[in-house]
Amino acid sequence: MNNNQNDISHQIRLRKRWYTAVVIVIIMAFLYVVAFKTTDFSVKGSSASSLQTMKRLFIDPLLGAESRAELPKYIGFMLETVAIAYAGCLVASILAIPLGFLAARNMSFKFAYVGKTILNGIRAIPELIFAIIFVAAVGMGPYAGVLAISINSIGMLGKLYAEVIESMDMRNVEAIKASGGNRLQTIWYGMLPQVIPEFSSYAMYRFEIDIRASTVLGIVGAGGIGAPLLLATYQRNWEDVGMILFVVVVVVSVIDILSGKIRSKLV
Repeated sequence: MNNNQNDISHQIRLRKRWYTAVVIVIIMAFLYVVAFKTTDFSVKGSSASSLQTMKRLFIDPLLGAESRAELPKYIGFMLETVAIAYAGCLVASILAIPLGFLAARNMSFKFAYVGKTILNGIRAIPELIFAIIFVAAVGMGPYAGVLAISINSIGMLGKLYAEVIESMDMRNVEAIKASGGNRLQTIWYGMLPQVIPEFSSYAMYRFEIDIRASTVLGIVGAGGIGAPLLLATYQRNWEDVGMILFVVVVVVSVIDILSGKIRSKLV
């Protein structure tokens, strides 16, 4: 008797759940139909053709007198962007050295995972997120951009430094230890002469990346050329957008060429 009652109550609960699910589905379907019927999905595009937009973006900035008049201002913003990248990369290239030694297995042994965890955690966060955090912390301007670039660059440079340290020739280090040298002398005379050229090469490579990253940080108020680029894009001022992109491409290309030649002489 009890089993029959339990079966009946179970069937009643299942029937209620089924009715509830059907009612929810009907309501949701009704809401979706109303939403699709009342929402305007038409996209109002620009009245200008794509060819006109491309002309305003790539040709008019070089031919128009008004666009050329704005060139010194945008060069100034680009120089600020380069300065942000340089300052951030300089700080990162120095602070990444102790973290690189901490993350190297042949230096820290069983504690190397601590350094690797720190570097992995830093690399997991994009520089744009760091920029948003520092803009909220220290205010808008280049200082927030320098902090974002430096912290983010430490993660990559520290990992590369650790790999260089792990692959260096330990025979020189052992020779200095055998001759009575202490730990500081071992690092100064046995390790640094081997790793400094590659450290410098990686730092310059990171500087190239930081320049590209710095052009974006201005979007969130961290200084540089990103803010006027975003403003010109919102205003559909394609002549200014084209001039800004022209300045960015030229400066980045020149720095890439110079950096590549310097790095080829270092390593």
